[in-house]
Amino acid sequence: MTLALSAPRAILFDLDGTLADTAPDLGGAINRVRRARGLEPTPYERLRPVASAGARGLIGAAFGLRPEDEGYELLRTEFLAAYEKDIALESRLFDGVEALLARLEALGIAWGIVTNKAARLTDRLTPLIGLGHAACTVSGDTTPHAKPHPAPLLEAARRIAVRPEDCWYVGDDLRDIQAGKAAGMATFAAGWGYCGNVEPATWEADAIIASPLDLLEFIRPGT
Repeated sequence: MTLALSAPRAILFDLDGTLADTAPDLGGAINRVRRARGLEPTPYERLRPVASAGARGLIGAAFGLRPEDEGYELLRTEFLAAYEKDIALESRLFDGVEALLARLEALGIAWGIVTNKAARLTDRLTPLIGLGHAACTVSGDTTPHAKPHPAPLLEAARRIAVRPEDCWYVGDDLRDIQAGKAAGMATFAAGWGYCGNVEPATWEADAIIASPLDLLEFIRPGT
């Protein structure tokens, strides 16, 4: 790899679509809301790409509604209740994530989670899928702003006592890269994730990585 980056003291990760494949449970929840209304399930292949956008993306794909539309808030409440009830039936870490995190710990590099998921959901999910030992976890309602605002990333850096410029951020959505850049962090697009409907090549991340373990190639020996 030829990309010149300062060695990180900490690496922060998005959750849904980056560390964990949560789309099956998110999609299952929105389809339970559809079934309760007597509607056919939305095909999974339409739901998976928007899973990183949470309620906004899934309600948009399943019902064609935006946050400002009438009826959206009721659907959002029902969706979140359905998801919280069965939050980790099929969710799992992506292949390579467990090995990556273990290697970072062996190198003395702290790792944390910065997600737009509400804290009540993050705090319930992470221990169930093996992420309960993160150095920090910052959720979408931890600070007054969610990504793409840099506030959650800056809060994570504060919590682990690392300067933002000594952190890297990895995510599978454009807003992750926008937040990381605004926070002054090196940014990596998680090419294995959901990635929405916008090609990662257009996000202006410092690099696109095809699998979690590929991140290690950017860490210089001895760091």
